[in-house]
Amino acid sequence: MELTGNHDISAAAQTLWNLLMDPDFLARITPGITRMEKISDDNYLAIADVKIGPVKGSFKGEVQITEKQEPEAFTLMVQQKSSIGNVAASVRIRIQELSPEKSNIQFEGKAQLSGLLARTGQRVLSGVANTLSRQFFESLEAEIKQQV
Repeated sequence: MELTGNHDISAAAQTLWNLLMDPDFLARITPGITRMEKISDDNYLAIADVKIGPVKGSFKGEVQITEKQEPEAFTLMVQQKSSIGNVAASVRIRIQELSPEKSNIQFEGKAQLSGLLARTGQRVLSGVANTLSRQFFESLEAEIKQQV
């Protein structure tokens, strides 16, 4: 499954970078994430509860941040397992500063699904991915506004 999108955020690139490198912040704004624990530098255990169409599951696995180019880009590597299937994803995230108070975040990557997740259907999964992306960016905007 392809993952792509972009969103303008009312914050400088360095501010966004600092927030996105904070696992507590990420856990707070990422839909479904209930906990993130640091395993080592740039490697985290993530617990998530996600509903995908008629299917709901608890996921547990690793999130790793690689290919860091502060404050412009990084890659998220995700390996999650659950009773309803597994997810392996690689997503490249780019931050482009548009002005001192505004930046654009672009993401592109691929997710491979197995088990019941893979059988749920591309159309349902694409809709869920779009909804989760929208919720993530709405939460990010709200958190930034609270900090200003």
